[in-house]
Formats: sequence, structure tokens, C-alpha cells
Amino acid sequence: MADLVRAALVQTTWTGDKESMIKAHEEYARQAAAQGAKVICFQELFYGPYFCQVQDKEYYSYAESIPGPTTERFQALAAELGMVMVLPMYEQEQPGVLYNTAAVVDADGRYLGKYRKTHIPQVKGFWEKFYFRPGNLGYPTFDTAVGRIGVYICYDRHFPEGWRALGLGGATIVFNPSATHRGLSSYLWKLEQPASAVANEYFVGAINRVGVEPLGDNDFYGTSYFVDPEGKFVGETGDPYQAELIVRDLDLALLAEVRDRWAFYRDRRPDAYGPLTQP
Repeated sequence: MADLVRAALVQTTWTGDKESMIKAHEEYARQAAAQGAKVICFQELFYGPYFCQVQDKEYYSYAESIPGPTTERFQALAAELGMVMVLPMYEQEQPGVLYNTAAVVDADGRYLGKYRKTHIPQVKGFWEKFYFRPGNLGYPTFDTAVGRIGVYICYDRHFPEGWRALGLGGATIVFNPSATHRGLSSYLWKLEQPASAVANEYFVGAINRVGVEPLGDNDFYGTSYFVDPEGKFVGETGDPYQAELIVRDLDLALLAEVRDRWAFYRDRRPDAYGPLTQP
């Protein structure tokens, strides 16, 4: 594994249907590969609208098995491009059992596994409990061609426990695909994830879609970015209004330097954490 990893994020707008959305992301992946990227992450529920703005059983139709047709389609593309892919999708485990999930595919096209969103909101514009069960797979990390990576999804980012679990699992890069809008938590967007990168000593790739979609008033503000374990943005953040492919070089050698400077894992006190596990 090289110390320097070229990584990509996609923030984009809803095209109007699932197939054109998938094709758009295939093209983004090809563009990223042409720029030398070796890992890419798409936005939350990447091939659909953010349907959680309404509560309508019609949108259950966007769910599919993982692995399944979309996973397999991108497995073939990952192998062709030699690129690790994080694919946030709507998963049907069985009829009526649905999750907000991200599949992870290695650069040779192998399906490595999935993460299911753990924390599920239920507030205006984000009626997610209507669509998803809480994740039940814990906080897995995945050994890929670019190193060990983890995934957290959108609302998860407000909860510190999973960030730490991913670090304990050896993650060097954690991707957080999201759909969050200008009027709710934008003041936290450039605060929480850099702080989590510092506290857990890894890189974070934060992705947010852009635009206003027909299903509601949520104004998704993009501004996707990579942040390093010192809490510094890697290059500029993404555009707040326009679709954008963000490609950045992540210097993984910085991890050893930061972990030597700050012994956050050594100085943990799990013996004192008991009350934190109580309801």
C-alpha cells in the first residue's frame, strides 16, 4: 500500500430516474480513474432522490439486494478501472426488511462487505424510520487495495461511538456519505467531521449531495471534502451549489506522525466507560 493515495468523492444532483443516475456515477468513476484516483465514494442513496423528505411506500421500490444488480454492475467497473468503490444504496435484505447501506468493492472487483447505517433520524425532511431499520452489522472495516477503510452514513456523524469503533478497527480513511440541507445542520458540517478525524486519527471523506429536489424543500449544500488527522482540509471543499468530482491526494504517512504525537488510543480508559453503555 502506497503512502500517497489519490481519492475521490462525488457530489451531484438528482437526474430524474435510477438508470440515468447510475450511468452518471459510472461516468464520474471513469473521470476519477482518468485523474489517477484509486478509491471513490458516492453520496448517500446515490442512485435515487433523497425520498426521505416524504413518507411514501412508493419509494420502497428503490431497494435492492446487496450484493445485487447495482453492486455487480459496479464490481465489473471497479475491476476494469482498478478502483476501490464505496456504494451507498437502499438495501432490501428480504421483503419488508430494509436498510440504508453502503457496499464496499475492492479494486479487483471483489465484493468485500457492507455497512448498514446505525443511527436513524425521524425529523421533518428526514423521515428515515419510515424507510430503514437501524443497522445491525456493527462498524466493520474493510481491507482494500488502498488500505483499511470504514464507512459511517450521514446522521451517524453526530454520534462519536462509531467514529471510535472504526478507528479501533484499524481504519485509515473513513467515508461519510450524506444528504444534509442548508437549514438544519450546516453549521456542524465543517466542525464535527474534522473533530472526529482528529480525535480518531484518520482521514475522513465527507460527501453531501447538491440542489433542491422535487420531493421537498431540502437545499442540499454540497461542500464535500477530505480532512486529514490534524483536522485540516485537503485542498478546497466542494462547491456549495454545483455537482462536482473531488479528487485529492491523501498522505497516509501523516497517520504515523500524528499517532506518535498524540497517544489517544493508548490513553483510553474503557474501564471507566460503563455508564456510557446504559440507556
